[in-house]
Amino acid sequence: MEKNSLSEEIEKLVDLYGKERSSLLPILQAVEKKHKYISDFAQQEIARVLDIHPVEVFGVITFYSFLTHQPKGRNVVRLCQTITCDILGKKSVADAIQRELGIKFGETTKDKKITLEYANCLGMCDQGPAMLVNDQVYSHLTPEKAVEILSKIE
Repeated sequence: MEKNSLSEEIEKLVDLYGKERSSLLPILQAVEKKHKYISDFAQQEIARVLDIHPVEVFGVITFYSFLTHQPKGRNVVRLCQTITCDILGKKSVADAIQRELGIKFGETTKDKKITLEYANCLGMCDQGPAMLVNDQVYSHLTPEKAVEILSKIE
């Protein structure tokens, strides 16, 4: 089998994390972080190198909401959708975000700048509503604060 740069990258990750089944998640996270999603080819290569079935790889990707098998925008905005954030005003924040971006949750802006998603819990229940922009958490959101944060995304 001819190797390409992604194959070589995955083999380096296996060298780093090991070839055990428990290495699957850190390898997937590394591929996701670099490429913003885990392509079908990457899934096949990871399965091949770890000697597991590709369905296992796909199953892990679809189980964890922070992993994806479809391309996303350069930035990912996730709004917490727990009942605590609901009580603290999530709906008005969600409406403001959708209005500002011109997209609904689960969509990506036409310029591929931002993907908007819900997160099941960001662990900020005492500071809701909360949202995550890439790796940065924002809490105590108001519609105005959320729009201001969005305006600073490059």
